[in-house]
Amino acid sequence: MGENEDEKQTQAGQVFENFVQASTCKGTLQAFNILTRLLDLDPLDHRNFYSKLKSKVTTWKAKALWYKLDKRGSHKEYKRGKSCMNTKCLIVGGGPCGLRTAIELAYLGAKVVVVEKRDTFSRNNVLHLWPFTIHDLRGLGAKKFYGKFCAGSIDHISIRQLQLILFKVALMLGVEIHVNVEFVKVLEPPEDQENQSTVQFSFSAQKSVIAQWKSHLQL
Repeated sequence: MGENEDEKQTQAGQVFENFVQASTCKGTLQAFNILTRLLDLDPLDHRNFYSKLKSKVTTWKAKALWYKLDKRGSHKEYKRGKSCMNTKCLIVGGGPCGLRTAIELAYLGAKVVVVEKRDTFSRNNVLHLWPFTIHDLRGLGAKKFYGKFCAGSIDHISIRQLQLILFKVALMLGVEIHVNVEFVKVLEPPEDQENQSTVQFSFSAQKSVIAQWKSHLQL
């Protein structure tokens, strides 16, 4: 039994490393799905996903990342993930700003869903990073995902690489991300329906799905 557990730990560490090192959006999602199945984790359990993932992946590399993310999560403003724990948020667009917002909301304890109409990160435009942005990204473990992050005097990064970093952090914090889903519009709720809104999306395969958010969702 002990050997089986050791083997599972080793395998989990290898799969987690594949996730960390994934260089594409699709590759990241594939590695993430393999990891959650291997560890029997429910990615929709946003309240407990990160803590369960942390308890099951215990390699020294993973622990270094957990330390970074835990330190960020200990900020008093988050109130240990209880500041917005009864809030549901929809973010349209998985660019750097959308993903960074998703991460912040996840730390605040909100249930966060991101929809992105593409399944590739192909924007190689280079962004200049302000000092406070570099500090912020380092606090999220950016260098653990991309070893060249702001090495020496370098203070820039491609949009694609920045998206990959934030994409992975968001997934680990329990953010629900859907690619190939394009936001269409907010459907006006019936007059007798209070404090609810219906959000409609369309898939790239020309199919559509309607999700109802029974919360105070501000768009």
